[in-house]
Amino acid sequence: MAVALSPTPVSSIDPFSTEFLADPLPFHERLRELGPVVSLDAYGVYAVARYAEVHRCLTDWQALQSGAGVGLSNFTTEKPWRPPSLLLEADPPRHDAPRAVLSQLLSQRRLRRLEEEWKADAAQLVDELLGRGTEFDAVTDLAEVLPLRVFPDAVGIGPTGREHLLPYGDFAFNAFGPQNELVTVPAATIGPTVEWINTQCLRENLTDDGFGAQIWAAADRGEITPQQAPLIVRSMLTAGVDTTVTGIAAVVHAIAANPDQWERLRADRSLLPRAFEEAVRLESPVQTFFRTTTVETVVSGTPIPPGEKVLMFLGAANRDPRRWADPDRFDLSRDPSGHVAFGMGLHQCVGQHIARLEATAVLGALLDRVSAIELSGTPARHLNNTLRGWEHMPVRVTPTAG
Repeated sequence: MAVALSPTPVSSIDPFSTEFLADPLPFHERLRELGPVVSLDAYGVYAVARYAEVHRCLTDWQALQSGAGVGLSNFTTEKPWRPPSLLLEADPPRHDAPRAVLSQLLSQRRLRRLEEEWKADAAQLVDELLGRGTEFDAVTDLAEVLPLRVFPDAVGIGPTGREHLLPYGDFAFNAFGPQNELVTVPAATIGPTVEWINTQCLRENLTDDGFGAQIWAAADRGEITPQQAPLIVRSMLTAGVDTTVTGIAAVVHAIAANPDQWERLRADRSLLPRAFEEAVRLESPVQTFFRTTTVETVVSGTPIPPGEKVLMFLGAANRDPRRWADPDRFDLSRDPSGHVAFGMGLHQCVGQHIARLEATAVLGALLDRVSAIELSGTPARHLNNTLRGWEHMPVRVTPTAG
């Protein structure tokens, strides 16, 4: 039986405008209600904002490839600004070996050896903050500090130059969008940062006991090539800091803005992992990614020609009322499994266990030491073409008595 094809609604919404990035939620609702697939005339791309269609596009890697770039730029017709990621911007078979190496290194079992160390680091950090007072910035004093302490050590990066990690990640995620000011302004000064990142990926600049050395060891065993090794290390440095910072800030914001859920968490710490998953569902640190059609692809009755860019609104999918009841509420009664904050399918975030481990370490340290946490001012958003996070988040805590 022939499939009924639907006309594609057209929208003038610009998902990379300052207005959109500052508050995407009203635009997400408009895009979801326009239809399962929308044509965005600002960039000549198709877009999906409902959960079912985003999930489909994430998981159908044969028809919707990542190898042409997961940003607006189409690598089949445009030269990428850096060598493409072997994890994020590649499909099988090119994607398989790098993915297998990192999946083994970053498995939950392997990361357990870091768990107690990172919990101790988080506890020390919260103790330092409480030693200075009961008010601090949950972004600059907490969410940014722990990842920059523990993650570079785990990779095997030296102690100097780590200040380059956040600007590099910010630029890389901005570069998935158009050439707006978020890209062109930092591009003028990003050169030394890019050079530093590339230098850290070389074998001789990594410690002998970190993830980086283990990636190079996989090259020695023939599991990947020596040319692939530094690109895989670079992928870890690109995606392992900014997204984790945003994830930690998301869960702190959620519990500070919802004191009833904080009390539930204090009463039942088994909810701690769920608190993180629900927070990243609600906030979706990575808001968007693109795919490119390899063949004519019909998505929910809408035909999309081959070679077309498809913009997936992960943040909109994670608040789609067709999938989630009361989607704008942070609710520890909810089962948030199935959210697409880490993607889905073959290209699902390989480092998601690191983000979980760091965020739950921070949350556990707060549970041990404070009885209440609240926003003490209005948080300020940090604008990025792909990520949704904060510049500042003032909070006030009440230390646990005794």
